[in-house]
Amino acid sequence: MPNATLTYDIQRVNLFDSFEASRRVCDQLALGVAAVFGPAYSSSVSAVQSICNALEVPHIQTRWKHPSADNKDTFFINLYPEHTSISRAILDVVTYYKWESVTIVYEDSIGLMRMQELIKAPSRSGMKVRIRQLPPGSGDARPLLKEMKREQEFYAIFDCCHRTASELLKQLMSVGMMTEYYHFFFTTLDLFALDLEPYRYSGVNMTAFRLLNLDNPYVVSVTQKWTADRQLAPPRFESGMMSGIMTTAAALMYDAVFLVALASQRASQMTVSSLQCHRHKPWRYGHRFMNLFKEAQWDGLTGRIVLNKDRRLRKDFDLDLISLKEDGTAKENPYVMYKKSDKVLYGNDRFEGYCLDLLKELSNILGFSYEVKLVSDGKYGAQNDKGEWNGMVRELIDHIADLAVAPLTITYVREKVIDFSKPFMTLGISILYRKPNGTNPGVFSFLNPLTPDIWLFMLLACLGVSCVLFVIARFTPYEWYNPHPCNPASDVMENNFTLLNSLWFGVAALMRQGSDLMPKALSTRIIGGIWWFFTLIIISSYTANLAAFLTVERMDTAIESADDLAKQTRIEYGAVRDGSTTTFFKKSKISTYEKMWAFMSSRKNTAMVKNNREGITRVLTTDYALLMESTSIEYISQRNCNLTQVGGLIDSKGYGVGTPIGSPYRDKVTIAILQLQEEGKLHMMKEKWWRGNGCPEEDGREASALGVENIGGIFIVLAAGLVLSVFVAVGEFVYKARKNSDIEECVSFSEVMEELGVSFRCHKGVKKRGRAQGRAALTGVLCSSKRILRKETVA
Repeated sequence: MPNATLTYDIQRVNLFDSFEASRRVCDQLALGVAAVFGPAYSSSVSAVQSICNALEVPHIQTRWKHPSADNKDTFFINLYPEHTSISRAILDVVTYYKWESVTIVYEDSIGLMRMQELIKAPSRSGMKVRIRQLPPGSGDARPLLKEMKREQEFYAIFDCCHRTASELLKQLMSVGMMTEYYHFFFTTLDLFALDLEPYRYSGVNMTAFRLLNLDNPYVVSVTQKWTADRQLAPPRFESGMMSGIMTTAAALMYDAVFLVALASQRASQMTVSSLQCHRHKPWRYGHRFMNLFKEAQWDGLTGRIVLNKDRRLRKDFDLDLISLKEDGTAKENPYVMYKKSDKVLYGNDRFEGYCLDLLKELSNILGFSYEVKLVSDGKYGAQNDKGEWNGMVRELIDHIADLAVAPLTITYVREKVIDFSKPFMTLGISILYRKPNGTNPGVFSFLNPLTPDIWLFMLLACLGVSCVLFVIARFTPYEWYNPHPCNPASDVMENNFTLLNSLWFGVAALMRQGSDLMPKALSTRIIGGIWWFFTLIIISSYTANLAAFLTVERMDTAIESADDLAKQTRIEYGAVRDGSTTTFFKKSKISTYEKMWAFMSSRKNTAMVKNNREGITRVLTTDYALLMESTSIEYISQRNCNLTQVGGLIDSKGYGVGTPIGSPYRDKVTIAILQLQEEGKLHMMKEKWWRGNGCPEEDGREASALGVENIGGIFIVLAAGLVLSVFVAVGEFVYKARKNSDIEECVSFSEVMEELGVSFRCHKGVKKRGRAQGRAALTGVLCSSKRILRKETVA
């Protein structure tokens, strides 16, 4: 508060030492104070209060207090809500939920005082109330909880502090009472500050009051600053509490300090004085200061603060009823959502979503008006062990609602108690997995269209055909011919199909090139024709497969169905813990799903997730697949292009509009839904609410141009061939030079270089004779423009 400065002094006292508390407050009063705060959780409050009454110093209290009839205390104010009001509020909640029997579990005798209104209820309403006390001191309430479970006490009110509530929640979980059959109400106003994440998806119904209005922007800003400051302060461990969150006690103390600051501004001429406990001389401004407190009214962190001037207790306060439930899941979003608007909205205008659009279309066709009402317990409808229903199904059975337009699954057990229309949406369980990344094809990807075995068989086939062609060409007489047709008397016969020429013929045909070697005999032509047909098929298949491999990016998809998941253990998979998907696999009798459940149950700590949000994060960051409803997968994948649905539906179910049994609306709604389906409006509505920012279509994308990373390997092969040919040419040159050299044993390096120079300097195949006559043959071989082929002669 501006223009207000308060000086404070903090004293810590033993919780159960009234004498020490009295001595400390006397020490503070001797310093001169305008008000005394606390103690908060102590049995020394009465001792401090009596001293403040005697010296007429305001005592500011922020804890629950039971006012006795003979209480003569006047110099105090209490910002904690009045006990009778809270007790009546609890009774209203019990009446609202229609509990016919309830168990009150209290921590100490003060709890019985707080529950007076509820304890008196049986005499007025016939409600069965059973009272139990938590074991004092030991902290182990499991024997008591097991007895409650054995007696089937499904509805219980726990009157205890938040520390005890945190321990109770763990023990309730350990004895198996955290299920949808139980409903627990906690009287502590700090249930919202506890870490309830481990129990959020257990199915249990948990309710409590909250004094802080966290929808108020002012409250949010103060609590956020509080959290930021707490993170900078030394850590304080409090069992079960979320880190840095402002508790109700802290918020009440904040409002109490604000109250003193507000009153101090209005009493500008007021001064404090030293007070002595043994003199009993009161503070002269005490009555005036107390009157300022009583008249003060303002909006604090705990809501509107107005004090009863006679009883000095708080009145006309607001309590938020909070419940533990699943939130933020795609199953509820985008079916029904609160509409975001800067203006205050009322009635049906508060909501938007797929179900609201569906309801509007049904009203247009059938001509009825409607009022949207959220189900009181926030549930679709489940049956407990007594056969009783809750949620939407219960309201349809009791004829509280006429229609249930929601993602309400059509099931056998529900169909026995309510009627359903034809399904307006079909879905099932599927697999959420991240989209596979494109694989790098590699520089030798041109080899991918054929397997290594085929490449090897092609090489062996080429060598085999060449050898067979060589043998057959030597065997048949029609492949031998006279090289000098003008001299018929010549007894020299030649054959073009040498071993090397036969191999060249096969390679040329495989590469779709000519070889200038033409078989003449029928037998050799058959071999050539069969080989050409073989190469035609091989090359056509290679070309077609090469286009598919290189123009479309290959996707490395590890899994394509639930069977693929069941057959492997490398990719971990699971579902939301204690959700409907988990129940399906747990109860399934199909071998594949039984195998998947065995895998998930063996890795419960890692395979199962708390909620969809955690599961999606794991899918994106690790090798993990999440099993969830297909509609949720569609909604999520439209908003995150890195995610996709793998495979089809594992099961099949539908969402339908629920009506009471015998309702005249059932058949009419069914006909209207069929009409909307034929007109394509159901599809359009789903496109409207499911379509996200838009992910690129995979099937419609253009083929990308081939780069070096696709076919760079063929250039490597070409370069390697060129280098090899150079080395072979050098070897041929040296070999021929040695063969034609006058020196029998060797040829000198200088002579080889000389002949090489002559070869590169010659023009038109003519060389000048620069060496001895004996070298003429070599010159003719190297520089002649006409090549004399080496032929084999048969005498």
